[in-house]
This record gives sequence, C-alpha cells and structure tokens, in this order.
Amino acid sequence: MRRWLVLKLQAPLMAFGDVAVDHLGPVRDFPGSSMLAGLIGNALGWDYRDRNSLQSLQDRLVFGARRDREGSRLTDVQNVSLDRTDWGWTTHGVPEVRTGSSYAAPHRRRRDYEADAALTLVMRLEPAGELPQIEEIARALDRPARPLFLGRKPCLPSTPLLSPGAARWVVAGNAYEALCALPGVGRACRALWPAGEGPEDELDSAGTVRDLQDRRNWLRGLHGGSRRVVEGSLPAGEAP
Repeated sequence: MRRWLVLKLQAPLMAFGDVAVDHLGPVRDFPGSSMLAGLIGNALGWDYRDRNSLQSLQDRLVFGARRDREGSRLTDVQNVSLDRTDWGWTTHGVPEVRTGSSYAAPHRRRRDYEADAALTLVMRLEPAGELPQIEEIARALDRPARPLFLGRKPCLPSTPLLSPGAARWVVAGNAYEALCALPGVGRACRALWPAGEGPEDELDSAGTVRDLQDRRNWLRGLHGGSRRVVEGSLPAGEAP
C-alpha cells in the first residue's frame, strides 16, 4: 500500500492546456504531467532554470484525477496591440519588458478555459525516497514560495489546494483505488488514471485507453512525449 497526497483543484477559471496549434489554445478535461510539475516547482520556488529538477519531478509523478463538478467550457478571444515599450505583470513582482519589435497590427488569439469546475487529484512520487519527497511538496503547497495558478496566470485557486490534517492523505495500492477511497460526491464521476494503476480491461462503454501528450522536455524547453492513460468513471460514492 502507498500513501497518496490529495489535491483539490477549484477556481473560477482553470486551464489544463492541450496541444496548441497556431493562435488556438485548447484545454483538456484533466491536468497533465507538465502542468502538475510546473505547479509543484513554482510552490518550491524553482524557475525555468531548474530544468534537471523539473524533469526529474515530472518523471517521478504518478497521479490520477476525478471531476467532482463538470463546469463549462469558456473561450476568451484576445485582441491586443503590443508596443516594444509595453511592460507585463509577472508573479515574481518584477515587470517583464519586451525587447522585440512592435506588432504592425493587433495580435489575436483564442484561449479556452474551464469555468466553475472542480477536480480532486491524488499523487505520489516514484521512487519515493528521492528529493523532493512528498512531505516536502505538501509543505510547499501549504506555504508556496510564489502565488500558484492552475494552468495560466489568471487561474488563481479559490480554495487551498490541500485539506487540513489527515484528510490530505489517502492510503491505497494504486491511483484508481486512491480515487475510490476518497469521499464521494453522490454520483459517478469521470476520472483519469495511468495505465497499470487501475482497471483497463473491464471499462464501461465510456472508458478508453489512449496515449496522452502531456509531457514536457524541460531540458530543451519544449513539449514532447506521451504516456498511456485510462479515462473512465468511478462508482458513485457517498458524499461526506
């Protein structure tokens, strides 16, 4: 049996980024490996220069997630005229100054968001004995080095990511069992877990096994790589 850390992901807007093409920024229904590694790294005070640490953390992550509240999909159409003298806000308190050319015309793009959704995530690290250990991550999420956001900088959590006390931990053999061990929401929930961390051969008609492109090559600064996941449902559990 293994110990899993339980995260509550709730915000007016969240953005679990999918593969972006051109000016379109789609989102998926569940958080990805690179997003979770970046979230934890931000809480620990790491930045983009800590490439080896971020790569190691992503490689060690084992997690599953369920959708407690579905919410709705929202698309933000963004139009902006950027000048080389414009400054941008950053989470570390230092203005970001543009050094390139001005745009000759307005810059347009579309960004999707999850509005009013809520998810629960369970995670462990494998191997467990390497640094950072899961207890250090829990302390960092309680008192993060910088403000945390769920996918994009405007997506600030509306509640603490960790519940107080023992409720932030669950003991189970795999990710699927850890999700099932949590207090339910009174109905069946859609969920995602890694292949090999739960049922695969006895899924209902809505279940599927697929390759998910949610990994990042932190050493090169590019998205790349996939992992095998199962998307199915959890049985209805009793609400707390």
